Amino acid sequence: MAAAPGAQAPQGPVLTIEKIYVKDASIEIPNAPQIFMEAIQPQIDLQMNSATQQVSPGLYELVLTITVTAKAGERTVFLVEAAQAGIFQISGYPEPAMQEIMGVHCPTVIFPYARETIANLINRAGFPPINLAPISFQALYEQQRAQQAQASPIIQVAH
Repeated sequence: MAAAPGAQAPQGPVLTIEKIYVKDASIEIPNAPQIFMEAIQPQIDLQMNSATQQVSPGLYELVLTITVTAKAGERTVFLVEAAQAGIFQISGYPEPAMQEIMGVHCPTVIFPYARETIANLINRAGFPPINLAPISFQALYEQQRAQQAQASPIIQVAH
């Protein structure tokens, strides 16, 4: 639908989801098929990180990478890694708000997709799916900011 002549584009901050996709996924079962013949209760380790890059002016990609490792003693039962990504159009926000959007809002949007990807890969590998608990990215963001504030005290320079 074309805008009416003389109409202007909406003013103010913009935050939209352009695309959500699996950027990379892998699963390893190094001790198959023997591991399937044993009754085991593996210990689960979850690692997560995110990376953001500007794709073009106003467009940002956030990649949330989750690695789930299941071990029985010293043996790896399986290792699953999924890099779930999203492209977001973000503009019109001051820098502190941009950091919070990238650290809280974007990963919150992507996490349910990553959780589904991980569960699906584990299930397709022949194991019962692991349903990852919801994560408060707001709490993680605030914790990270508090650690950064302690690690690097603010130094003011007079001009």
